[in-house]
Amino acid sequence: MLTFYHSPKSRSSAVAVLIDEMGIADRIDMRIVAIPRQDGSGRRDPANPHPEGKVPALDHDGHLITERGAIMVQLTTLFPEAGLAPPVGTPDWGSYLSWMVWYQGVLEPVMILDWAKIGHPALTATFRGLPEAVARIGAALAKGPWLLGEHFSAADLLVHSPFAFFPEMVPDDPQIRDWVARCRARPSIARVAEADTARMAAL
Repeated sequence: MLTFYHSPKSRSSAVAVLIDEMGIADRIDMRIVAIPRQDGSGRRDPANPHPEGKVPALDHDGHLITERGAIMVQLTTLFPEAGLAPPVGTPDWGSYLSWMVWYQGVLEPVMILDWAKIGHPALTATFRGLPEAVARIGAALAKGPWLLGEHFSAADLLVHSPFAFFPEMVPDDPQIRDWVARCRARPSIARVAEADTARMAAL
């Protein structure tokens, strides 16, 4: 059994979009939980099994999976027929995994540090900076309309997500701006945004 713990208009919304994209909502039990939010609203929800009180979290037959990249890899592996990831074990699968892990380990920290105006030589030595991250995305998009080439994947959904949250951080690069706009135009995003508005009102 798959149980997805989601809080509206949060990081877990990207997973909700993936579930919609894959057409697997009827195979997953979605539980809406509260979380502490940056503006001071919200609260830690005792019904949320995430060890830090955050979202997303996915319970798969009693095994808890956290972090967006890990949850997305799990779901795309469980439901390969949805076509949101390359076949497991192929070279393209390795590229897909690279994007998912790079997002969690590099892009999100770099963007948060840039937004918070925090800098230190140890940080740039470890993560590089936002210009380098943007250049990596641009180099991939120069080879195809999506990060993995001709096909939209969960990698696009995950990697574009911080630019959707912080549109002012979208680089002044037509190729990247077009990619972000095409990702944001997916019908699944509009459907989840509408549902999240109702869920937020109910919390």
